[in-house]
Amino acid sequence: MKLLGICASLQARSSNLELLSDAATLMPDGVDFVIYRGLALLPFFNPDIEAAGTPTSVAEFRCVLSSADGLFIASPEYGFSLPGCLKNAIDWVIGSGELSDKPIAVTASVSSPARGQRGLKALLVTLSAVGARIVGGEPIVSGPAARDDLRTLVAALIDAASPQTSAQAKPANKKI
Repeated sequence: MKLLGICASLQARSSNLELLSDAATLMPDGVDFVIYRGLALLPFFNPDIEAAGTPTSVAEFRCVLSSADGLFIASPEYGFSLPGCLKNAIDWVIGSGELSDKPIAVTASVSSPARGQRGLKALLVTLSAVGARIVGGEPIVSGPAARDDLRTLVAALIDAASPQTSAQAKPANKKI
């Protein structure tokens, strides 16, 4: 099984990137977990650009998404919404379908329970445009329970991405 981690923060030292690194340590044998770091390389979405030829960075992003059995997105909240780089990346694949029916674990690394909710809500709305199967959707609060919450989310993603679960085809846009 191949899972792809996407950190929606471009910051070099991001708590969301740290969360993905922690998730990597929880992956069982047989699960290949790779963190994608190319969001900053994607041009701003513009159909005219694609009409002239798909940019290399976009083609590579689509290929990486296609080869993954599931995604794990850790996203901060910027201005009560999702980061522009993540929205832009999703815009590039709305029409091409790489995320259609793909299980995607969604969370945010936050310092308190009141943080991150609006950003995740905006992300879930955006992911509904691609027909993704959502796993989770709640922030993970730093502290004693964080590792257990992360372990639970990782297990849910692995279950949703397993061949037998995928064959049962859960309805799109439904939280698992």
